[in-house]
Amino acid sequence: MRRAAPALLCVLLVFVAAGCLDSTDKKPAPNEVVGTISTTTTTTAAPSGKGDAAAGKKVFQTAGCTSCHTLADAGSTGTVGPNLDDAKPSSDLVVDRVTNGKGVMPSFKDQLSATQIQDVAAYVSSVAGKS
Repeated sequence: MRRAAPALLCVLLVFVAAGCLDSTDKKPAPNEVVGTISTTTTTTAAPSGKGDAAAGKKVFQTAGCTSCHTLADAGSTGTVGPNLDDAKPSSDLVVDRVTNGKGVMPSFKDQLSATQIQDVAAYVSSVAGKS
C-alpha cells in the first residue's frame, strides 16, 4: 500500500500538470481554430500634408465621393454625407474618414491606395468652403 501511494500521487500530478483535472475553459489550440486569417497587409495612409490636390480632385470625382458629398469645386451636390464646403475638414480628418469610415461613410482603405487617400485629403482640405 505504501508503494501505491507515491505512484498514485505521481499519476495525479501528471493529470494536474496536463490540465486534465482543470475545470476551467480552455482556449482552442491553433489547429482547432475555425475561420481564416487574412495574410494580406493593409497599407495605412501616410502622414498628412503629402497629397497632390490636382490628383485628389480626380479621385474625388471618380471614387464615388460626389454622390454623397457637396463640394462646390467638384460640382457635386450630394446630401447623404456632410456638406464639405460647410464642414471645411482638415486634411487629417479627411484621411481618417476616408481610411476608416464613420457612420454611413464606408472605409475606402481597400479601394484606394494610401497615396490616393492623401491626394483626396489634400484636395478636399484645400478647396472646401472656398468657392
